[in-house]
Amino acid sequence: MDIGVAVFATPDTVAPGPLARLVEERGFESLFFPEHTHIPADRRTPYPSGGELPRKYAHTYDLFVALTAAAAATTKLRVGSGICLVNQRDPITTAKEVASVDHLSGGRLEFGVGAGWNREEMENHGTDPRTRMRLMAERIGAMKAIWTQDEASYAGEFVKFDRIWAWPKPAQRPHPPVLIGGNGPTVADRVLSFGDGWMPNYGGRADDIVGRAKDMQDRADRKLDFVLMNAQAKASSLERFETDGFRRAVFWVPSVGRGPMERELDRIETAVAELHGE
Repeated sequence: MDIGVAVFATPDTVAPGPLARLVEERGFESLFFPEHTHIPADRRTPYPSGGELPRKYAHTYDLFVALTAAAAATTKLRVGSGICLVNQRDPITTAKEVASVDHLSGGRLEFGVGAGWNREEMENHGTDPRTRMRLMAERIGAMKAIWTQDEASYAGEFVKFDRIWAWPKPAQRPHPPVLIGGNGPTVADRVLSFGDGWMPNYGGRADDIVGRAKDMQDRADRKLDFVLMNAQAKASSLERFETDGFRRAVFWVPSVGRGPMERELDRIETAVAELHGE
């Protein structure tokens, strides 16, 4: 099982380029960044984890700027979105950004996607929270058309365009892995409909996540990729997911400077070493 890290990259954090070099030099396989374009000051949607929304949510760098900096600073590290809020984005522009990062990095992009939780944030982008799942499905379908067709068209309920040219195409064929984020009751429908895999957040219920992953794979007509987000630095927990076919475990690290970041990476490396009997 590969080991990656994820971080809200902010001006208070090790910058994306230097951080990417650091995690690559220390043997990590991947680095993921989340996305929030903004946080509405008047927000009624509760923070899913409870309590006050952490400051980092309103201070994170632009997702694709961070991905580009990380990819440019490394040679082997896979870089990913964890997650890209595609229902808040223009699909033609986003398809161009995804393809550009993948092309420039030599095919190292992991495209994690989701519908998000902040209803006021969606509404500021003109997205109706009630139809956000259908909108996300169409935008991903439209992006796949752009990535794989020389002259792409798309006709949906929300997304419509005729005969466009858009290069570069992604380095990965047919496109970067589309990993569906979320733990909600209908996430399996999205994974099976348009995803290459599932990236759930671990919340302490390994049996539930492993069972749902097995059910998705049993129902799928293709091999799915399973990526555990919010992995815990315990060898026993990592072993469970590795045994049950998860390809990657990703640890959230705090938005801190280099010294505290290195100490956090030390803690993760200790658990991984114990997992491998080192």
